[in-house]
Amino acid sequence: MGVREDISCALRRDPAARSRLEVGLTYPGLHAIWAYRLTSRLWRRNLRLPARMLSQFARFLTGVEIHPGARIGRRLFIDHGMGVVIGETAEIGDDVTLYHGVTLGGTTLRHVKRHPTVGDRVIIGAGATLLGAITIGDDCLVGAGAVVLHDAPAGSLLVGVPAVPRPLPAARPTTA
Repeated sequence: MGVREDISCALRRDPAARSRLEVGLTYPGLHAIWAYRLTSRLWRRNLRLPARMLSQFARFLTGVEIHPGARIGRRLFIDHGMGVVIGETAEIGDDVTLYHGVTLGGTTLRHVKRHPTVGDRVIIGAGATLLGAITIGDDCLVGAGAVVLHDAPAGSLLVGVPAVPRPLPAARPTTA
């Protein structure tokens, strides 16, 4: 995982991206991911307060809140970013795309797994909310504004409030 891979990922997934320099300097979703990597290292070394302080500063700068305890795979792309929230026990697979306003939130105050697990190659539309210790399978597409409260099998389309899993249409946008 590295800066070059992150920038290449953004160039592949964002048709508005013009150059590596532009992406590296101006994409707040990337800046939030880079800050997360540092805060996550601190968190895992039991430097919890510095990790949280730095994550909150990154939130102030980028509008993206990623808890240092979250587990994030490779090539996460956060497009636009403002208002994205990723909770402490969230797990995100590889090649996932999140649009602005996405929440991976918890539903309990107990110290247990309380945030979503998102599989590989999942796209989560703007304003979607995934709540609780649910699992979203690989290759799912979560529609904008959906509220997901239950597990979804791989290859599902999730739309509605509450979201209901449906088979994906034949032509699906690619993330990689």
